[in-house]
Amino acid sequence: MGQPDARVRPVVTEVPIRDAATLVLLREGPEGPSVLMGQRGAKAVFMPSKFVFPGGAVDPGDAEVALARPLAPAVREALAARSTRAPEAIAAAALRELAEETGQIVARPGPDSPPWPGFEGHAPDAGALRFVFRAITPPGRPRRFDARFLLAPAEAVVGDPDDFSAAEDELSYLHWVPLAEARALDMPFITEVVLEEIAAIVAGSDAPGVPFFDNSGERSVFSRL
Repeated sequence: MGQPDARVRPVVTEVPIRDAATLVLLREGPEGPSVLMGQRGAKAVFMPSKFVFPGGAVDPGDAEVALARPLAPAVREALAARSTRAPEAIAAAALRELAEETGQIVARPGPDSPPWPGFEGHAPDAGALRFVFRAITPPGRPRRFDARFLLAPAEAVVGDPDDFSAAEDELSYLHWVPLAEARALDMPFITEVVLEEIAAIVAGSDAPGVPFFDNSGERSVFSRL
């Protein structure tokens, strides 16, 4: 684990920090590796009009969902580090948000279907997930999240990865974006940083551990889990 890099700043505590999970789907195509992204609405309170990966807050019911396959041990250990939220709840939230916002499900056939649209006859598959990034929203934002970014291959998707007909209306312009072109989109800074990490993973040049930008206290601290 590397030494933290810290910067002092005033503490702002009026906005609670909510646990959240994001799922980045990655696939190989004719234009190289691509990720699935969509655009938030112009009237959204948090990151309006920005291109993002599907994700959102962890719901209480996520901890009760049965998984078709468990998280890999190393992924579970990293998700549990410096966290009070069960790793399985974080994984379930990422899989649920992906389904709600894109209509895509990462699942396997099984009887333990959650009450989520599109999962009839299927259970969410946490075994396909890799934990790649974690960041806490800095103070001063209208909403703050302790966001975990998970990565899954498009091969884990059940059905047509280009079919977004079952998506809810939170994200528009859903499409597969080549990594080489993604940064030309209007996106939050942290999304750019996550894209860089994914590009490093694809190239095989990523560093050990999961990068973590911790903005929860007086100092902005970077470390690896």
